[in-house]
Amino acid sequence: MLEIQNVSKTFNAGTVNQKIALNGLNLKLNEGDFVTVIGGNGAGKSTMLNAVAGVWPVDEGKILIDGVDVTRLSEHQRAAYIGRVFQDPMTGTAATMQIEENLALAARRGQPRGLKWGITALERADYRELLKALDLGLEDRLTAKVGLLSGGQRQALTLLMASLKQPKLLLLDEHTAALDPKTADKVLALSDQIVQENNLTCWPCSAAPAALTRPMTKCSCPEILHTSLPRKVSSGGFCYAKAQ
Repeated sequence: MLEIQNVSKTFNAGTVNQKIALNGLNLKLNEGDFVTVIGGNGAGKSTMLNAVAGVWPVDEGKILIDGVDVTRLSEHQRAAYIGRVFQDPMTGTAATMQIEENLALAARRGQPRGLKWGITALERADYRELLKALDLGLEDRLTAKVGLLSGGQRQALTLLMASLKQPKLLLLDEHTAALDPKTADKVLALSDQIVQENNLTCWPCSAAPAALTRPMTKCSCPEILHTSLPRKVSSGGFCYAKAQ
């Protein structure tokens, strides 16, 4: 499903501010895998996700998604394969648009655009059912502006939007880090539910192991990539790998 082959990324190369973020990174995820990457600030977690998502080009190596080499594809071209939830709840949704309008945009990702009614009655009914499953009361607020929602509600909506088209790969970039503990637990439980129901290949990152291994290790055979160890080893069902 996802193959990272000898990928390297250096910022500000050749200057006093040179930073080697990724150095010969290799990783392979199969369809339906659930792998959590854990590491401290600056360990390279977000750099890995950004490299896969196409936020910036890599210096060396290849990235393949579902057998397709996406290394040179732009971020918007990779959106056909990837769903992503960001650390900041304010990212991933359009604050000045309605809840149903945000969902409509997500539902049309990768499709050609034309002039027609933006949201049909059938679509509106589908969105209501999807939101009802979140148990946040959003199914009765379809026309509310997303900017009026709480951080947890926005993050739950972003998660729903990211998985709406059942992407080949779901990236979760510390998506509960900015939430209070109670809301974080709720979003984690929703993440677990969505991943299992849709059998998604999921790659979350976190700086706090407990935050992701509590509810989300209910998924079958999870692995954890710990970004602080110097070499790859396996022990007790956990996989630790280097990521500078």
